[in-house]
Amino acid sequence: MILYTSKETSLFNSNVPTCLLCNYKRSFNGFAVKLTDEEREKLAGMDGVVFIFPNEKFQLETTRSWDFMGFSQEVTRAAIESNIIVGVLDTGIWPESDSFSDQGFRPPPSKWKGTCQSSNITCNNKIIGARYYKSDGSFSEEDIVSPRNSNGHGTHTASRAAGNLVAMASLYGLAQGTARGRVPSARIAVYKVCWSDGCSDANILAAFDDAIADVVDIISLSLGYRFPRRYFNDSFAIGAFHAMKNGILTSASAGNAGPNLATITKVVPWSLSVAASTIDRKFFTKLQLGNNNTYEGVSINTIALDDMYPIIYGGDAPNTAAGSNGSSSRSVNGDGPLSAGAVGMVLQDEGFKDVAYSLPLSATHLDLTDGSRVSINPTATIFKTTEGKDALVPYVVSFSSRGPNPITSDILKPDLTAPGVNILAAWSPLSPVSGVKGNKRFVQYNLLSGTSMYCPHVTGVAAYVKSFHPMWSPAAIRSALMTTAFPLRPCLVSGIGNGIGLGNGIGSAQFHILCLAHR
Repeated sequence: MILYTSKETSLFNSNVPTCLLCNYKRSFNGFAVKLTDEEREKLAGMDGVVFIFPNEKFQLETTRSWDFMGFSQEVTRAAIESNIIVGVLDTGIWPESDSFSDQGFRPPPSKWKGTCQSSNITCNNKIIGARYYKSDGSFSEEDIVSPRNSNGHGTHTASRAAGNLVAMASLYGLAQGTARGRVPSARIAVYKVCWSDGCSDANILAAFDDAIADVVDIISLSLGYRFPRRYFNDSFAIGAFHAMKNGILTSASAGNAGPNLATITKVVPWSLSVAASTIDRKFFTKLQLGNNNTYEGVSINTIALDDMYPIIYGGDAPNTAAGSNGSSSRSVNGDGPLSAGAVGMVLQDEGFKDVAYSLPLSATHLDLTDGSRVSINPTATIFKTTEGKDALVPYVVSFSSRGPNPITSDILKPDLTAPGVNILAAWSPLSPVSGVKGNKRFVQYNLLSGTSMYCPHVTGVAAYVKSFHPMWSPAAIRSALMTTAFPLRPCLVSGIGNGIGLGNGIGSAQFHILCLAHR
């Protein structure tokens, strides 16, 4: 990745190899190219070259959440909300979702300069632009070569920020209510930068280049990397800086590497870095043994078992015909037990239980105390998940990356927090509920947790503020959100501090797996 100062590219033409991947020229100057070490050193010494850094990969980081934040459906809205354009850099979008219907929308605002780049996706007056980027041109069988979303992530984030109001949305009856974005009248511009092999720096910079030139108002980026980078080696920092120079605020997820300290990766002062907190809804899943003893764990389980089944240790039942072993048959994401033919699974560990996840088969997650009471060879059944209240909210969830800022210690990060736990939003019908192959449940709306869920909440709030104050700078909007956020509860768990606020814009634990086997 090479960025340079001069708009005159002839200086580089005789020195750049033919294997050019991307050329950035709409909003800033640079290109992505395959280089040998010798070529890299030669180019780095040329006048006008600002810096060169490697092309690496990023990772992908509801009904109730907006009400919990204090945003009712009846909140006052600006007349120009429909002129606000939210740019989403993610895995694409599923345009047929009800969350993206353009019924009642007028044509896109006249300032819009983007395009819809594919024959297998149709933009409308809600999704007004859709582009995709794959710098190496290499696609797998899982990839859809268009802005269309296959894994659900981009659809989920876009609808959380700016999706329409969709009544009676739920995941098999869980979290039922009206799914909506913060600015449902706003337009969405999609920039697909992530694929089955990740999200490359080259793709991300190309998307920033286009989004800035397309004149979006807010950029949302729910992606991350494992370790923080120096600013000149960080495509996010570079893209967000040029966006800021053009009056566009970038909202980004802090990361999913908590609760360890100094794990935040989005630390630049010119963007919003968002941490994850809880809402007052929690999901519980009960396990009942054959002796009628019942234990309550956490999960999002939509599959109630219809009988008692024998319990075995997960490592004792690998699917050897499929090449599995005792380690894979006790995998925590459930693909091993599913492949081995289990009807359910019980996880037990000493980790935090502040977030519930979906698994590809009936499952619950117990602490070590209750888990130790579930001995091998009894029978058990798992019930469907029920909803309850979390009386301790709001607090920063365990997985959310923490400060202090590992790059610039005198700049406090993250900036604020927003709901990122058990969030219901639109989903791609091509992706199973759990995201695990072999799971046969496909839905229109799904419950997810992660930094990718709370980032679009703040994106939506920033867009809401922008609709009332269209001339405000990115710094002014960021300041407004941070200074009107309300403080979270005091520290609830040792080592997990909550020194940041919930913004609304208005005022490694080892797992032990047990499987429920067919008789």
